[in-house]
Amino acid sequence: MIRRWGVAACAAFLASCAVEPPVTPVKKPQARPAVVAPPPVVAKPTSQESARLRQYFNQVERAQRSQGLLRVDGGGSDTPFTADMLARNFEQIAFFNEYDGNFSGRGGASPLRRWSAPVRMKVIFGQGVPPSQRTSDRNAVNSYARRLARVTGHPVATKGAPNFIVIIASEDDRAETLAQAAASVPGISTSSLVAFQNMRRDTYCAVAAFAGGADDTTYTAAVAVIRAENPDLLRLSCIHEELAQGLGLANDSPAARPSIFNDDDEFALLTDHDELLLKMLYDPRLHSGMNAKDAAPLTRIIARELTGGPL
Repeated sequence: MIRRWGVAACAAFLASCAVEPPVTPVKKPQARPAVVAPPPVVAKPTSQESARLRQYFNQVERAQRSQGLLRVDGGGSDTPFTADMLARNFEQIAFFNEYDGNFSGRGGASPLRRWSAPVRMKVIFGQGVPPSQRTSDRNAVNSYARRLARVTGHPVATKGAPNFIVIIASEDDRAETLAQAAASVPGISTSSLVAFQNMRRDTYCAVAAFAGGADDTTYTAAVAVIRAENPDLLRLSCIHEELAQGLGLANDSPAARPSIFNDDDEFALLTDHDELLLKMLYDPRLHSGMNAKDAAPLTRIIARELTGGPL
């Protein structure tokens, strides 16, 4: 509106006045060099196997949602929990491993593990991921990283030299993206990611965290792998669970509710209960290397502080 009005006023003014010729010739404006636009991202055609997986995971999501699973409400009046329940859930989730190093069996007791250095996430997409999905998934990771930073009080960002790689790739291009991840982060080799090469059909996503320094309980790198064939909600659920597990909440517990750290898939996204678990994990009164027995008196106090229960 303002620009249009200005042009009209100028035209009226010039029409009512004699226009003097310029004293010096007006030079022709020089043409600006053409800006070469980057080539558009074009998704690579997928294989029949990838298409079958996409169909399978769509069926899984529909079936789970029809059963009232994959909730996104974060919990409510139907999912109360006490300070003691929170402390017990934290012990089961933070002091035990969900799997062994090959994702082939249940893990055992573990000392507390977490990051001391800032976490810097980077998303690597497979060539078969379409541009629209890349945009939505990248936005989801960026938003979730900000939430994790706020909840834990620990620096978590999606800028800077990466040490936490988030792979979103199909069955067709997972091997290529794993090689990119190994090349992106010091201390991660292709051989250390071999467990991701042949994921079981019923595995939607997975994460591995690495301790590359002198202290084997302090994480220095992590890689999460999320199947691009997952439909939107399952993919977002994977982002929430695997990135939180990569910060140090490595296990699941059937008693944890409302929680994504539970194999029953009742909740799809990080809950209020889970935020408290992350706050406990990065509470300065705890430290990497603590065992469950030594941490128990402190975790009970912290849980009561967070829930407003009696000390």
